[in-house]
This record gives sequence, structure tokens and C-alpha cells, in this order.
Amino acid sequence: MTSERDIDSAAGEDLITEPLEDVIDPEGFTPRLIALLSNALVWRESTELRRRFGLGTNDWRVISAVALRPGISATEISDFIGVNKAVVSKSVSTLVARRLIVLLDGPRGSRPMCLTRDGARMHDLMLPVSMRGQEIILEGMSESDVRKLNTLLTDMLQKLRDAQLLDEALDNEASPAHKPEPSPAAH
Repeated sequence: MTSERDIDSAAGEDLITEPLEDVIDPEGFTPRLIALLSNALVWRESTELRRRFGLGTNDWRVISAVALRPGISATEISDFIGVNKAVVSKSVSTLVARRLIVLLDGPRGSRPMCLTRDGARMHDLMLPVSMRGQEIILEGMSESDVRKLNTLLTDMLQKLRDAQLLDEALDNEASPAHKPEPSPAAH
């Protein structure tokens, strides 16, 4: 943290040294609280997965997605778990090297993946670590409250997706250089 002496020595620099009046209340700003909760869950899970299995949360997410949807591609996993394609690619490389998943034939990014038997065993070993995080945060909540919470979170995610699509549409309208050419069928 910056000391008062550091601030005083830079006083001639037109610095703001007092908190602004119109700021976010950190204890009442929902996106911050959700991010803190998510970060804490990911840190806890990743630490335990690395300690026990030498794999991290992103590796677990890929294994879990392939367990849920055998034949899924890296691009589909990226969309499904909401992470960058490069992150998925790195995990896929790790998991292929460890012989936990196999890439089937197809173009890069769209190659179907399946778990190996060792991958299925790894999934079963990793699953309780992930489920423990859910148990911790939902402890003491009724089934009805959990359903309501999940509905609220799902609705929030959909609102963000809808807002992103709207923002992208508005950006495309404002920038004619980015408009796609009409397809021949449109003529």
C-alpha cells in the first residue's frame, strides 16, 4: 500500500488523494460479490485438483464437458464452459498427452473428443472435489432456495448474453466497414 510520504512527495502531480464521492459500494455491488465467490471456488478447486491429480480447473472443465457430451469439439467446449479457445486448447493438449482424452478425425477446432477409460476414472476421482465446492456454498439452503438461486443465476447469464448480442448488433450498425456482404440468395 502507498504510504502518506509517497503521496506527499508526489503532491505536485495533480493527484487525487481522497476517495471519490460517487463510487461502488463493494459490499452491495452484485457483480463484485459473484466474481469474488467464483474466484474463491475456482482457487479452492484448482488448488485441490493440482495437489491430488496434477491437473487444474480448466482441465477438469474439459474432462467434465467430454464426460457429459462425448464427441464434443474444442470449439463447442469453449462455448459450453465460457472460456477462451486458447485455454481449452491448452487443456486438450495436456489431457491428450496424459491419455485421458482422444481426439478423433476432423478439422482443427472441430475434432470430436472422447474420454479414455483412464479419463473416465479421472473424471470420477475429480468429481467429488468439484461437488464439495457446491456443498460448501449451498450448505443450509433449502432445495427450494437452491432452485430459486439457480433460476436467478441462469436468468442473469441470459441477460448478459442478450446484452452482448445487442451490443454486437449496435456495433455492427455503427461500423459499416464491418458489415458482411449480402449473400447471393439475398438478391
